Amino acid sequence: MKKLINDPRAVVDESVEGFGMAHADLVDVHPEPKYVVRKGAPVQGKVALVSGGGSGHEPLHAGFVGLGMLDAAVPGAVFTSPTPDQIIPATTAVDSGAGVVHIVKNYTGDVLNFETAAEMAQAEGVAVRSVLVNDDVAVEDSLYTAGRRGVGGTVLVEKIAGAAAERGDDLDAVTAIAERVVANVRTMGVALSGCIVPHAGTPSFELADDEIEIGIGIHGEPGRHRIAMESADAITDRLLEPVLEDLSLASGDNVLLFVNGMGGTPQSELYIVYRRAAQVLAERGATVARSLVGNYITSLEMQGCSVSVLRLDDELTALWDAPVHTAALRWGV
Repeated sequence: MKKLINDPRAVVDESVEGFGMAHADLVDVHPEPKYVVRKGAPVQGKVALVSGGGSGHEPLHAGFVGLGMLDAAVPGAVFTSPTPDQIIPATTAVDSGAGVVHIVKNYTGDVLNFETAAEMAQAEGVAVRSVLVNDDVAVEDSLYTAGRRGVGGTVLVEKIAGAAAERGDDLDAVTAIAERVVANVRTMGVALSGCIVPHAGTPSFELADDEIEIGIGIHGEPGRHRIAMESADAITDRLLEPVLEDLSLASGDNVLLFVNGMGGTPQSELYIVYRRAAQVLAERGATVARSLVGNYITSLEMQGCSVSVLRLDDELTALWDAPVHTAALRWGV
């Protein structure tokens, strides 16, 4: 194993410290308990957005803290949920009195810990709403979830809900926008290789040189099936078909197409996947009105990608286009 680390036990501490130093114009890092907040938080009169989860998925979530997205991110250990002791102070730190929306990926640890934190924050007088992201169509249940996993669609929820909060929507309205995105986005992923959690030192799962895993989760959870390696177009078709079926996409729909890298796949290959997905959508009569391609919710150095499709309406499109200025996503500023 070769990794640019000092001590496997210090990976998250040192990474978050470095992130704060690199983006000191955008964020403040609270070292103990560990969380990241938007520079100048709380923003008076604005609903705050808080998310978090295990580290190893960077730039999710800290990379999306800033104008037009999150107000706070709470990083856990690698592939491990943050604790309520982190989530509670992050929540209270960004509350300006307008309330806080927790955006939670559907993993059992995240759900339980954010639920506990919400209850405690509410006891301290903070109005909290929770939105559960469960966009993965690959499986209904896994070792990590009850129901579908939250994966690439999380980025789209954070961006669009963040824009609603930035324009001044109240707590219920921001929550409703986030839930609307969740209801209209579906994702499926593929792994070409496993990844190595630093403190483990061995791959989280093994694939033969000629094997791929269709429907993999972002922690290496099992997918739908393991098959022989295929062409990029064939793999893209396998990912997109269940997404479109589950979304009940109709001819004439406008969509956002998001091809996300898992950390170890070159951008050039992601664009090959995007090319085929856009072709299939055009064949179905859908219009790709917006797009995003890149490594936005990763799994350390795992090779592979996911394809997300979000059905758009005029309001969701305008919120996607709204200005954003974070470490990992920025336009219109």
